[in-house]
Amino acid sequence: MAIFDDSVLSGSDGAVEVLRPVGVRRITHAIHDVDGTHSLIRDWPPVMSLSIHWAMTCGLGDDFDSPAHAAALIDRVGAEPLAETDRFCVESAGLSALTQMEFGVRRAVERGNVPPDAGLSLTPRQQAANAEIIRRIWRGEERFDDLDEPAALRAFIDERTPRLFRLYETILNGACRDRNTAAARREPQRFRVPGSMEFLTHLREIGCVNCFVTGAVIYPDGGMAEEVRALGFEVGPGRLVESLEGSSWDRKMPKDEVMRAFCASRGVEPAHVLVVGDGRTEIKAGVEMGCVVLSRLDPQATRQRQLHAELGTHCIVPDFTDPVLRRLIRRE
Repeated sequence: MAIFDDSVLSGSDGAVEVLRPVGVRRITHAIHDVDGTHSLIRDWPPVMSLSIHWAMTCGLGDDFDSPAHAAALIDRVGAEPLAETDRFCVESAGLSALTQMEFGVRRAVERGNVPPDAGLSLTPRQQAANAEIIRRIWRGEERFDDLDEPAALRAFIDERTPRLFRLYETILNGACRDRNTAAARREPQRFRVPGSMEFLTHLREIGCVNCFVTGAVIYPDGGMAEEVRALGFEVGPGRLVESLEGSSWDRKMPKDEVMRAFCASRGVEPAHVLVVGDGRTEIKAGVEMGCVVLSRLDPQATRQRQLHAELGTHCIVPDFTDPVLRRLIRRE
């Protein structure tokens, strides 16, 4: 049986920073975010920042996601600071990509950068509801069923958001993902967070069932599934990682809902789950569910570290190389 035992540590021991002591807790399963937590293949923030900025400013006409626009945007990635969307990407890490795209589309509506024939002449009350959803997304929320919206706006959001998501993925592929995935097949260790493979192997050897959860789309022949294989992580029943759970192109799947469904479908008690991540969604969900929560954040990620502390994470580590992790999480 595996246990998490921070009583062996003292505040900060080695590279492990303990913010909220747990004591001793039995651990049966570990839910891991992938991108940024274990994988370094996707340099997604500058791509997402540009994609959302484009949505906010381009007018969202019917050709906003054309191949010509995609090609031009690939060349612009990281070329200029984009204050609002750069900060949004830091704050929104871990949200479903569809929610992040929705933010861009709603900001375009708020700014009036939408086609004249879209039928989006909103009343002050409807404008206020749209602005409230924008604020909620920034705070990390993803469901807004309590707010009424006109059918035309809802249809516009539902149609443009998945298209923006596909545009973002096209830009990501061209800017870094395809190149880095190919390189990862040759040198996987370059694109894994240091100690990642050893940490996952350690957890499995002491009796934890590992699961990957991502906000990215899961499909067999590409995307995150391809990246995970390129990094050398074996996924499937009885393997290093039992399953890879994620999103779809047009159906929002917030990580907290995926995590809760994972526990419910397997009869897993959340108190015996270790959550490992670098995004606000998995950290917030893990804390709210009563899991043991471990944040993987670079030392220079000052804002993220502050945010994770505010969300209630138990520990922060820069990577998975420190031997103290083997004492913190070990076989009883």
